[in-house]
Amino acid sequence: TSDADWARIMGVNVNGVFFMSRAAVRQMKAQGSGAIINFGSIWGHVGGAGHVAYCAAKGAVHQITRAMALDHARDGIRVNAVLPGEVDTPMLRRGGRATPATDEELAKMADADIPMGRLAQPAEIGRVVRFLASDAASYITGAMIPVDAGYTAR
Repeated sequence: TSDADWARIMGVNVNGVFFMSRAAVRQMKAQGSGAIINFGSIWGHVGGAGHVAYCAAKGAVHQITRAMALDHARDGIRVNAVLPGEVDTPMLRRGGRATPATDEELAKMADADIPMGRLAQPAEIGRVVRFLASDAASYITGAMIPVDAGYTAR
């Protein structure tokens, strides 16, 4: 990992989450409640070869989430994180490649690596975010919710 890549990945994933969450907390304190949903990753939980900066950044997001949940629980502010596994997105399809992966390549990878044998669709992650933002999740704070088709259950 180059110094520039490290700084960019940490800037987006750690600094961005911290400063945005801190700004949101100010508003939520004024209104007496709120819900912050951060995006961690299963790679911040289990690690992944060749992705040290991304894994470290997402691990930091998990700890920011936990600490802010404890700091602001009495303010009526819930802070949680969704930890997506492999989601069928342009970022996954590129995967650092010049040519995006084909459907066949992704299906083969999913069959080999993911217990449910398929990639998540973005809407599946969105439904978990919607739940965490809703009153149905009113007693959940500081949680890391893996949405990973069983990947981290192994």
